[in-house]
Amino acid sequence: MLVRIALALLAAIVLLLGFAATQPDGFRVNRSTRIAAPPEKIFALVSDLKGFNLWNPWEKKDPGKGQYGAGSTSGPGASYAWDSDKLGAGRMTIVEAVPSSMVKLRLDFIKPMQATNSALFEIVPEGDTTRVTWSMSGESNLMAKVVQVFVSMDRMVGDDFAAGLSSLKALAEAK
Repeated sequence: MLVRIALALLAAIVLLLGFAATQPDGFRVNRSTRIAAPPEKIFALVSDLKGFNLWNPWEKKDPGKGQYGAGSTSGPGASYAWDSDKLGAGRMTIVEAVPSSMVKLRLDFIKPMQATNSALFEIVPEGDTTRVTWSMSGESNLMAKVVQVFVSMDRMVGDDFAAGLSSLKALAEAK
């Protein structure tokens, strides 16, 4: 009887791993909003890490768990690290910033799982408003694929992106 249970459990694990291996090798999550503010004002809140943390949805979940890198908090090379029991640990570094139009970040997650992803903010004027799109993309190793069988990356971070953009909108539109 125990042998049958063990074999059934082993078969279920093999099937799960086999199914996970067929999943896409990467992911992309994005959310957009329109903000009644000029691109320059929005860019300032995205391209400076202190400004970013005024509306960052994860900073609100566990405030004060981060530390800025040495030097400037804005522009390429600026970084912010966090270590939190609630949110894990990692580092965010600005890789590229094109004034009033784009900020690209490198996200190095350390725990609970190691991963390196890219985040991108695209800032595009649209009449009297500015469209801001926040996206994250990365590769999915086998462990990530197994997790994504049960919960997609879109479900894991999509709501946080939407909440962050809502906070960014409120901050940028404030007089």
